[in-house]
Amino acid sequence: MLLRGITWLVLFQLLGTGLNVLLLPMLPGPIIGLVLLFAFLVWNGEVPAPVSEAGGALLRYLPLLLVPPAVGVMAYAEAIAADFWALSATLVLSLLLSLAFAGWLMQKLIDRQQRKEPKP
Repeated sequence: MLLRGITWLVLFQLLGTGLNVLLLPMLPGPIIGLVLLFAFLVWNGEVPAPVSEAGGALLRYLPLLLVPPAVGVMAYAEAIAADFWALSATLVLSLLLSLAFAGWLMQKLIDRQQRKEPKP
């Protein structure tokens, strides 16, 4: 079951990479694959058990993926310090935009759910 779920995840990544090479060179292939997987899951209406099991298994190893960026931050500390204010402003702006978008999206989803529920 775990192997089947990982196969699904790798298949969508390969599909995204193929579309990246053929049609969309400006977007990374794994991101395209992630969007395709999301569209498939929305269309399907539920997360298949193998994909859920594979995602849970991979999620346990997420901290290992955070080690290389942490090392990069330490290796380029001087360059980051030189552009501290520009980086800080960018991070705050992206946080505010993300919060606004998440709030707007949540409100749209709540409205959509209320329209679907039958009135008593």
